[in-house]
Amino acid sequence: MSASRVGAVLAELYARVPRGMRLSEASLTAMREACARAGNPERAFAAVHVAGTNGKGSVCAMVESIARAAGTRTGLYTSPHLCRFAERIRIDGEPVTDAALESALAQAIDLGPDLSFFETATLAAFIALRDAKVELAVLEVGIGGRLDATNVIPPPRAAAITRIALDHMDMLGGTLAVIAREKAGIAKPGMSIVVGAADPEVRAAIDETAQAAGATTQEADGPDAKALLARVAELGLRGQHQWENATVAYRLTRELGIGDAPIERGLREVRWPGRLEWVDGYDGPYLLDGAHNPDGAAALARYLGEQSSSLALVFGALADKAWPQMLDLLAPVTPHRVYAEPPGRAAASPRDLALRHPGERAAGLAAAMARARNLVGSGGIVVIAGSLYLVGEARALLLGLARDPPVAM
Repeated sequence: MSASRVGAVLAELYARVPRGMRLSEASLTAMREACARAGNPERAFAAVHVAGTNGKGSVCAMVESIARAAGTRTGLYTSPHLCRFAERIRIDGEPVTDAALESALAQAIDLGPDLSFFETATLAAFIALRDAKVELAVLEVGIGGRLDATNVIPPPRAAAITRIALDHMDMLGGTLAVIAREKAGIAKPGMSIVVGAADPEVRAAIDETAQAAGATTQEADGPDAKALLARVAELGLRGQHQWENATVAYRLTRELGIGDAPIERGLREVRWPGRLEWVDGYDGPYLLDGAHNPDGAAALARYLGEQSSSLALVFGALADKAWPQMLDLLAPVTPHRVYAEPPGRAAASPRDLALRHPGERAAGLAAAMARARNLVGSGGIVVIAGSLYLVGEARALLLGLARDPPVAM
């Protein structure tokens, strides 16, 4: 399959970006109708469905790694991508091939002419997972849950709601409880939803929504989870917060009937790029973390507090994110700061960032990284955070990776 053919079909997909991220009953109906025209590929595999604000991608990566360690042929669908669009659809841990991607996207574009970018991508993922004959697909909700394009699937084998935080408030609501109800909209009759750490108000909102849909909820934590995680000792993903995510992944894979040995192996071997990811550059170490809301920034700040080397933060955020609160958390633990604009939709102005917390402004990420490295030297750590799109650009620069345009959906 030539790169030009993949590029052509991706161009058709990207032409749908202006349709936005639609969350409505009408868009969900359009998604169901397109799936029916495609022969209902979403029914061709067992599924795990994961919603939440923070941690859902990590939980999905852990569940997929565990299932693969158990000998299952797996699929994984997540969003957004860091570098290449194909990262969103993985078969047995690897991005879908160009040939399979071109075929699935072409079918999705043809069968869903009125779908949005994300809806088309989701339909293409269902087609690619079906065609690859995966046994288990781990599906990350895009935004919300109730009206998300992934919610057309039949009742999954297992489902979870990870930590709820304030994000996408313009689409999901202005309080944690309201957001939690939207996330819990993945509930279907007969399901048991695993719930991660949640305060009482959030948990009550999840329980109420699930019960109204004929589903039940269960705690992720428990003595059995603690015992197994104690044996794991070291997760493949860094950061104290990942133990919370590992507890959710443990409970989900227990729902799938997977035993201790594959769970332990999968948790040790899991990889999830761009989340507390260390990259050795030719000029010193880099730490990439896509913390893009205050909850994620708080987790990164805790991790940075454990480091003994000199730190320089390269920070950029989208204008509609809660970047002031994010910077308030990260600035106290990063003596040096350089600001740059991430690619994608409208970015927060580096001038505004510097007014919030003093730092230097750079004309682009490459210049920001170079300046940060000069500030801490080869033995210091350059931390790149604030946006997954900034992190994706940094990975491409550091690792020499090709990039498809970033899309904030």
